[in-house]
Amino acid sequence: MTPRAVLIGPPGAGKSTIGRRLANALELELLDTDVEIERRVGRTIPEIFAAEGEEYFREVEEQVVAEALESHAGIVSLGGGAILSDRTRSRLAGHTVVYLEISVAEGLKRTGTNTGRPLLTGGDPKARYQALMRRRRPLYRQVASIKVRTDARSPSRVVQQLVKKLTDGSGSGGSTRNDLTRDDLTRDDTEAEQ
Repeated sequence: MTPRAVLIGPPGAGKSTIGRRLANALELELLDTDVEIERRVGRTIPEIFAAEGEEYFREVEEQVVAEALESHAGIVSLGGGAILSDRTRSRLAGHTVVYLEISVAEGLKRTGTNTGRPLLTGGDPKARYQALMRRRRPLYRQVASIKVRTDARSPSRVVQQLVKKLTDGSGSGGSTRNDLTRDDLTRDDTEAEQ
């Protein structure tokens, strides 16, 4: 059993919202790895970071992601930093990985001063978000089989596009992950740099 689609992207891209709606549209279950980590550890992500540090969090995250990729047949939403792990990136090979791309400006609007995002707290939020994107964007693109810009698009529109993409090419309405090739449902790629 493997996921129908794995959602990746930076904070504010819409992974949780789009994940829920996509799972509902396809009549599948959603596994949000951040929610599963909190359930297993018994603390919120900010509490885990404060008590145990990022390294511990990433170890737990890697284990949760590995299990989800092996056993969950629905939609999997990864935390924004899950792709920092070499092992996780290797495990994503062969899966339908949807990169929800967002510009820095829009990401900042959506995340604001949310204290539930430990890597974005303290200092200049714009500088922190830009640094995060410089590091992660190439990794998101490396593992993505589908890329969708979420700037100026409603979650409903993004889900509609993804449902079409995930169900095209099959008379039964389903699609295997091998049916999808590298695709780009984005507008102007240079917008993501802002």
